[in-house]
Amino acid sequence: MRSAQVERETAETQIAVSLNIDGSGTFGGTTGIGFFDHMMNLLACHSGMDITLHVHGDLDVDTHHTIEDLAIVFGDALTRALGEVGMTLMLGGNMGINRYGMFYCPMDEALTRVVIDLSGRPYLVYDVKLAVERIGTFETEMLKEFLYALAVHGRMNLHVTNLYGENAHHIVESVFK
Repeated sequence: MRSAQVERETAETQIAVSLNIDGSGTFGGTTGIGFFDHMMNLLACHSGMDITLHVHGDLDVDTHHTIEDLAIVFGDALTRALGEVGMTLMLGGNMGINRYGMFYCPMDEALTRVVIDLSGRPYLVYDVKLAVERIGTFETEMLKEFLYALAVHGRMNLHVTNLYGENAHHIVESVFK
């Protein structure tokens, strides 16, 4: 079973992630940010991974530390769960996961393309424009911060392009699906 548990504690956050790559798409826990919980649930459901979170962050300040640190822990868990599989993928082998992937996701009027390379060489290309500052209590500028930390700590090359859309909720949802 490809799984990992990772914890991180800083002055601002205490975060634990349990990840099972070969799961059934279940999500448990909360970030304390309703919209972001919805996105993590979508990620679990559509990836088939089981994700369980225990998150405590300084949400009285803003969502930055919580979301960024969650991405760090989630990316580290992904790297650990892939383990030798990740190294095999980087060397051109196939262990039930493709090194490269591309997906277009429509969500009502929005369409987003996500391309990934589990290369071990982290990089983020981010081309998403969101016309609002918040969706619920989620600060939309944190989408890029989450994806950047995920790319770095998940050791992946990640390209995210929103091709079009108007509703910020739909755009972000198409990124996570």
